[in-house]
Amino acid sequence: MTLITQQSLPAFNQLPQTYAIALEQFSAISLSGEDKTSYLQGQVTCDVTALNEQQLAHGAHCNAKGKVFSVFRLINRDDSHLLMQHQASLDASLAELQKFGVFSKVTIEKTSQLSFAALAGTNASEYLLKTFNITPDNLSPVVQADSTTLVYIAGQTPRYLLIDSAEKINQHLTSFALPVYPQQVWQLLEITEGFPNLSSPSIDEYVPQMLNVHAIHGISFNKGCYLGQETVARMQYLGKNKRALFALTGAGDVAPEAGGNIEIQLGENWRKGGDIIQSYQADSGEIYLQAVLANDVDTQSNLRVKGNESVTLQLIELPYSL
Repeated sequence: MTLITQQSLPAFNQLPQTYAIALEQFSAISLSGEDKTSYLQGQVTCDVTALNEQQLAHGAHCNAKGKVFSVFRLINRDDSHLLMQHQASLDASLAELQKFGVFSKVTIEKTSQLSFAALAGTNASEYLLKTFNITPDNLSPVVQADSTTLVYIAGQTPRYLLIDSAEKINQHLTSFALPVYPQQVWQLLEITEGFPNLSSPSIDEYVPQMLNVHAIHGISFNKGCYLGQETVARMQYLGKNKRALFALTGAGDVAPEAGGNIEIQLGENWRKGGDIIQSYQADSGEIYLQAVLANDVDTQSNLRVKGNESVTLQLIELPYSL
């Protein structure tokens, strides 16, 4: 396959019409066994019982105080629930799920036999149809094509996840004959689409609404009890939440790291305005950030990166309403 090296990272408007992404740092937590659904239902924000084999759900896994370990995409595959996410958030979530899972008939583990890739862009579905006789869509976002699971992710940039063995994934990527970008380009798309991806500085720091999990339909407010529900409900019904997830862009020589701070200008002074969740820097210098800021931040506010004051930032409109 034609792998575009990690040193070649395009700006969002420089991406080709259709391309593939190798998701080497993407994985999933698998839950199987007799109690898998009832157990997971009591651990996460989404309604697991409402999910069938053709559906995709978003959700968050929180601690007892409602602070988020991970935000995931949930599907069913081979009689298991798969909580798909970046590996950076997986270990903390896995440890917590396993801790309480010993009291249920459920096996909880990181998937080791599955690999992940993505096809993205305007003509992605046409390329899929060259290999598969079925493709997912808005009505059936998850389909099984022989051993390969295909997942449609709606958004400004149409995306399709491919899940199978490493050998099969490599065969598919080769057959597409498209440029294959590294994992960072997936992060760029997650930033512009407003889907939160947590790494160690952000784990166990935010309630779901601060990460817009409600805006991506990842919280059920009528499913019953789950870990952290009291905090999540209070945020929703008492208007306690004052923060939200935003996408920003700027330019600079060095991409700010997750866990760094964004400053906002107030009069003649600069004050802390928020925290960086994830970042991406194109070779041409464009920087894209995902950050938690005050939810009433003005689009005309002057924003910059703390410690790298030359990087001024502008908000990017997200594809959903807060």
